[in-house]
Amino acid sequence: MLHELLFALVGFTGDFVIDERENLEDEDEDGDCHVGPTFRLAPDLSFLDPSERSAIERLLPLGFYYRELNCFATKSRNLTWIQSPLESPVPIPQPEKRRESVYRRAIANGIVEILSVYRAAVLKVEQNLLSEPVPILATVTQGLHKFEVLLPPLYRLITEIEKKDIRGGQLLNLLHKSCHCGVPELQTCIQRLLWHGHQVMYNQLASWMVYGFLQDPYGEFFIQRQDRQERESEKARVDVEKSVQKSADGAALSIDWHSGYHISLDMLPEYIQMPVAESILFAGKAIRVLRNPGSEFQLREDSSNHSSRLRGVFSGFNDSTTDLTDEFGLVMKELLPQSEADKIDTMLQELKVSTEFHKRLFESAVSSIRTIAGNHLWQLVVVRADLNGHLKALKDYFLLAKGDFFQCFLEESRQLMRLPPRQSTAEADLMVPFQLAALKTIGEEDKYFPRISLRMSSFGGTNASVAPKEISMKTLADSSLQRNTNATEVALDGWDGISLEYSVEGPLQLFFTQEVISKYRKVFQYLIRLKRTQMELERSWVAVIQQDHADFSNHRRNRDSIPVSVLRSRRHQPMWRVREHMIFLIRNLQFYIQVDVIESQWNVLQTHVQESHDFTELVGFHQEYLMALISQSFLDIGSLSRILDSITKLCLQFCWNLEQQDSTSSLSELERITEEFNKKSNSLYTILRSSRIAGSQRAPYLRQFLMRLNFNRFFEDTATGVISVGKQRT
Repeated sequence: MLHELLFALVGFTGDFVIDERENLEDEDEDGDCHVGPTFRLAPDLSFLDPSERSAIERLLPLGFYYRELNCFATKSRNLTWIQSPLESPVPIPQPEKRRESVYRRAIANGIVEILSVYRAAVLKVEQNLLSEPVPILATVTQGLHKFEVLLPPLYRLITEIEKKDIRGGQLLNLLHKSCHCGVPELQTCIQRLLWHGHQVMYNQLASWMVYGFLQDPYGEFFIQRQDRQERESEKARVDVEKSVQKSADGAALSIDWHSGYHISLDMLPEYIQMPVAESILFAGKAIRVLRNPGSEFQLREDSSNHSSRLRGVFSGFNDSTTDLTDEFGLVMKELLPQSEADKIDTMLQELKVSTEFHKRLFESAVSSIRTIAGNHLWQLVVVRADLNGHLKALKDYFLLAKGDFFQCFLEESRQLMRLPPRQSTAEADLMVPFQLAALKTIGEEDKYFPRISLRMSSFGGTNASVAPKEISMKTLADSSLQRNTNATEVALDGWDGISLEYSVEGPLQLFFTQEVISKYRKVFQYLIRLKRTQMELERSWVAVIQQDHADFSNHRRNRDSIPVSVLRSRRHQPMWRVREHMIFLIRNLQFYIQVDVIESQWNVLQTHVQESHDFTELVGFHQEYLMALISQSFLDIGSLSRILDSITKLCLQFCWNLEQQDSTSSLSELERITEEFNKKSNSLYTILRSSRIAGSQRAPYLRQFLMRLNFNRFFEDTATGVISVGKQRT
């Protein structure tokens, strides 16, 4: 009887102990029958007294729990693949289709350890029974009573795992919560299971943060690749916006960095905070870049030792690792020294061998690894890829620091821009003055200019077939083409879509993202608009002076009583006053943006570049730099941006209409433009001096700009009213 009982305690039923489920004709397939132990004493046992029956029935559930735990471990470990089909003539039944789980397999290994302790206890009981002259049931009860508090909770644990199909980080969460109990023996067992789960996590962390490889065959790690469709849509977007593309390798590197990987919140253990997970994500991506930075940075050497170490990290997974070293089998000798990789691996190994998970030590190790990866990525991007040189090039061309080049370009393209752009050839037409200006002002030593390309944003159709002589300046102004970049902005004309593109490759694409280039482009379009407006206002004055000289020569030759220039000057004197107000406002606005905003923020950025040695910090400083340029130039305030665009539009219309000096309709249009300009300029001054803007810290040099505008209190005196052209003439 006692031997039958011992067999039942290790999961084998017979005539003495039966399994009630075997007598059921229909069994629920979804596992609802596993609500409790089903081992029972045979009903025909009459030789047992009630006390013995009660003691045996209290022990039988242990056998049921053992069998279910062992069955779970066998299914989860799934070791049938070890036996070759050639070794067994009998077909091996294939397990039912189910989602594999490396974490569940690790937990199963821990359960096997616990069950081995249980089997050893049963064996010890059997030895004691054989050594006793009169075996008694109390020997069995005494040897196995401690498992009565261990096996039932473990059975409930695996039941929940199977019923809810818990995997990966969710499984770690369940075990971590289960550790908080009042039974020391049970807490020790569950901590051991959690340790097994953490072994898988540390192996995945090692492959990710040491080699930059994501070893996650079943999608259980909290760092995961984006879905293929998402990656393809991102690649298509980057293909359309080609400003940061130079080579296929560089484009792939950019996509891999910005959208290749993400944090899966479903698989993120609750005891790992989001900032820590983000540091792990960054460190792994940085290591990937350092391992494969691009063809121009690949200074590699063969290393069989590295390949063997990589295979060692992946040895805990069942999947083949034959091809893993094809991509990562070479060591970046200088970008990521082997000593640094060993240091990262050592920190992870120290965490791995610890019997308990120490949150503080884990976060400290992740922070140190992130610092190492960030410093080496900084060395690659800032030093090797010449980040500061590219920043200077963007300042020269996108922020108009090379003023002589753009002065020459606008002069060469002035006649072209007096006509509406042709949609099919506008970009090609601009390339001629663009290249001509480069030949005149840019030397061959500027290695960054070839990265600059001129672009024309898409614009609506216009009647380009009309002869130039038939197009009046008012028609040009009225046929202004709206840009597609912002529906709230007022376009000057079709040429308002001029923009620049900057080509970068390799690791620089991690820094100069499409979003960054678009911000530079936004500021450039604003600055080139101001530059063009300033040049038109100055050019109008030159044209009038030349006309006056010509009129005076005609007067001397024809000996008229009153020179025509004098009559024209009297008629247009109020207009010249308005032109002076326009050029005064535009010049001061240019000086404020170029000197007070761009130069001051550039100096701040340069200080950060020199002092910071962390890639993420540098990215943050550069974002602050761009945001400061946009905010202090008022491009992010819709009302101010619209007023400034309206003012530049009015200035250009003023210059174009001023050329029609003999037209009565032109004079009335000039008066309308003048009145509108006075309203807009006074509105601009009123908004800028308001406490909401001038009193805030968003524009620290705004007060200097206002002081230069209102040095003689002109704007302040006219802010409450508009001086009409008629009053000026009287």
